[in-house]
Amino acid sequence: MSRIVAGAAGGLRLRSVPGQGTRPTTDRVKEALFARLESWNMLAGAAVADLYAGSGALGCEAASRGAAEVALVERHGPAARVCRDNAALVHRALGRDDVVTVHRGSVETYLADPAEGPWDLVLADPPYPLGERELTAVLARLSGRLRPGGVVVVERSARSPEPRWPAGLRRFAHARHGETATWFAEADEAPAGDTAGTPPAGTGTHDDAY
Repeated sequence: MSRIVAGAAGGLRLRSVPGQGTRPTTDRVKEALFARLESWNMLAGAAVADLYAGSGALGCEAASRGAAEVALVERHGPAARVCRDNAALVHRALGRDDVVTVHRGSVETYLADPAEGPWDLVLADPPYPLGERELTAVLARLSGRLRPGGVVVVERSARSPEPRWPAGLRRFAHARHGETATWFAEADEAPAGDTAGTPPAGTGTHDDAY
């Protein structure tokens, strides 16, 4: 069973997904990830999409830390039901029921809906078997759909290659914790030929790894 690390619902125990088919983020990785996002002021009032949500732990963490709206996207039936249960737990802890929504279906179908987005933060934690070509196609659908200063976070196995960033997205930071690697990308608004990585607008200067 996982828990919410910090925020208004800090310490809340969340349900886990039974069986296999999802890959939960460890509390250690989650704590490091959200500490970085909070240092960039990425969470307060944010619109967040948690793709391949699993139990919804990442999106629920974002809601606890001040996100205004969080979409949990999960196609696996048992996992989507756990997402709904965890959303209800978070809503009770926050004293409101309009923060976290659950979208049962594929990430591709969700992103194909022009009514969804734009987002300040997209969390993509796909199962390891997802191929690099499929991941690149998903990232391409995110291009041009971030709010100013928005960030995409991709969590993969540390043995996986860096995601292939489509036109419109640029990696600016990378982290590794044991067997988990985390990649951070932003909208690429640099002039043609400018390949220097920069942090999100208004966040100052950051290291490329931690």
